[in-house]
Amino acid sequence: MSVRLEEICPAVREAEYAVRGAIPTRAQELEAQGRRIIYCNIGNPQSLGQKPLTWLRQVLSLCEWPELADKAPEAFPEDVRKTAREILAGSKHGLGAYSESKGMKFVRQAVAAFIRERDGIESDPESIYITDGASKGVQAVLRILIAGPEDGIMIPIPQYPLYSATITLYEGKQVHYYLDEENGWKLNRSMLEESLAEARRYGVRVKAISVINPGNPTGSVLDEENIAMVLDFAREHGLAVLADEVYQNNVYREGDRFVSFAKVLEGKGFRDVSLFSFHSCSKGFLGECGQRGGYLEVRNVPADVVAQLTKLQSISLCANTVGQAAVYLLVRPPRPGEPSRDLYVRERDGILAELRSRAELLAEGLNRIPGIRCNPIAGAMYAYPRITLPAGRTDQDYCMALLEKTGICVVPGGGFGQLPGTSHFRTTILPPTDQIREVVKAIGEFQASFR
Repeated sequence: MSVRLEEICPAVREAEYAVRGAIPTRAQELEAQGRRIIYCNIGNPQSLGQKPLTWLRQVLSLCEWPELADKAPEAFPEDVRKTAREILAGSKHGLGAYSESKGMKFVRQAVAAFIRERDGIESDPESIYITDGASKGVQAVLRILIAGPEDGIMIPIPQYPLYSATITLYEGKQVHYYLDEENGWKLNRSMLEESLAEARRYGVRVKAISVINPGNPTGSVLDEENIAMVLDFAREHGLAVLADEVYQNNVYREGDRFVSFAKVLEGKGFRDVSLFSFHSCSKGFLGECGQRGGYLEVRNVPADVVAQLTKLQSISLCANTVGQAAVYLLVRPPRPGEPSRDLYVRERDGILAELRSRAELLAEGLNRIPGIRCNPIAGAMYAYPRITLPAGRTDQDYCMALLEKTGICVVPGGGFGQLPGTSHFRTTILPPTDQIREVVKAIGEFQASFR
């Protein structure tokens, strides 16, 4: 007898992930028919033309095939060869062997050094896990926190659907708190209190609050005061904090800067707030989504709970070792004076400058279109504009019609969540600048006809 849909796990049927949902599926069908599609639905930089950093690809090449250093010595600067040797020595058995479940120790040590340098605080390599992208770290933490169907996790609205889908899969409760669109998508203490109180009225045992900074899909960047407010709220109500900080290098607006939750937590001296922080190779300026490299750092988590997290990681044996090497290269770039440094800085700064330019171009262009309003894109890789729709039409209708008419693939706001009575869509800033101009022009023409 074959497996029937009605017999599989209900949580799997109920989980939704709009970033790869119905509209991207339709886009692939149209592309197969010969239509030109501009994919603005997902933060996948290299699929939209961003070039890999030379440093990272050179080192990974030698890690995968060390003999290349002898076959083409002129292609690999000395610091590249030295770094590849360090990775292979640290891995003990090369990248084809399993590592420790928490990740290769020298990689965890490098991450700890990166955090110490970034924040000026202590970091313990034994509190760091190397994961298959930040997503696997998030899923691991949610897996240990959600112990039963009445356990809830506070997630922002709008949010990245990894959170809603995973909470559904683990049969927990989503506890929505709304970001303040009128105030640059900041978090609002009164909105947090209202969300928590309502959940508790319905018998939900709220365990943690998740924050994405810089924001996906909002493009916002939280300041230190806003982060401190969240930590105060978490402490007062006995909540753990999940800090999704994968876009920490993507800050564009003058005067804004990334501040980690770990730094603010240590500055406040809190020892009774458990913090789980996530970072990734997929975003920033590396854009190495396919390498699946990321890390999770835990703070103020009891040793017996950490042991359970380690056990959970061991069930998957370890994160892929190429991704682990990519994490090492993320946190340990070429140093000043090393041969690869100048090219690395030139490529890094060029990518970030292009993203900054596209962020301004997209937000300004969308705001010139009647019926569309977009907050400034301060960080991350996305815009989340509000759209005015005719009566009876939804953002799903809008995005599907936009795809069919123009070939532009964006994601409806319903996939991320939005304040009732409002409509949005999410688009990336990743297409090349000429395509960003094309996208803005096409959306403007479409908006006029759709209205």
